[in-house]
Amino acid sequence: MSETTASPASANSRPVVVVAVAESATARGRRARIALRALQVLIALFYGVASSLPKLIADPSAVDSFDRIGWGSGAMYTIGALELAGAVGLLVPLLQSVAATALSALMVGAFVVQMTVFHGENAATPLILIIPLALIAWARRGQNRELVRVLRRRA
Repeated sequence: MSETTASPASANSRPVVVVAVAESATARGRRARIALRALQVLIALFYGVASSLPKLIADPSAVDSFDRIGWGSGAMYTIGALELAGAVGLLVPLLQSVAATALSALMVGAFVVQMTVFHGENAATPLILIIPLALIAWARRGQNRELVRVLRRRA
C-alpha cells in the first residue's frame, strides 16, 4: 500500500506516535530542567550555609584554617562573601551560568590550597563540586547572552 492509498487507521496511527514521542521528549526535558534546578538549589544551600557561613561568622575552625594558610581574617571574610554571592547567583536566572563559573574558579583555587598547604587533605571536595558547577554553567549558558544584552542596555 502506498502513502496515498493508506487506510485511515494507519494514517491516524502515525500522528499519535509522533505526538507520543514529542510528549515523551517534552516530559524528559521538563524532568531534566527540574533536576537541574534542584541541583542548583542544593549547591546554593551548601555554599550559602555550610561553606560561607562558618567563614562569615568567624567559626574557630575557619579561623584556624585561614591562619594555617597564612591569609588571615580578611581573606576568610572575602572568600565567605564570594561563596555567598555565588550561592545567591545560582538562584538568580540571569546569573546562574556566571555564578557557577565563578564558583568553579574558586574551587580550583581551593583545590590548589588543599594540595599545597593541607597536603591533599579534603582536596577531593572542591574537585567533586566542580562537576555539578560545570554542568550548571554549561546548561545555563544561554543566559549569558541575555546578561550581556542587559548590561549593554544599562551602559
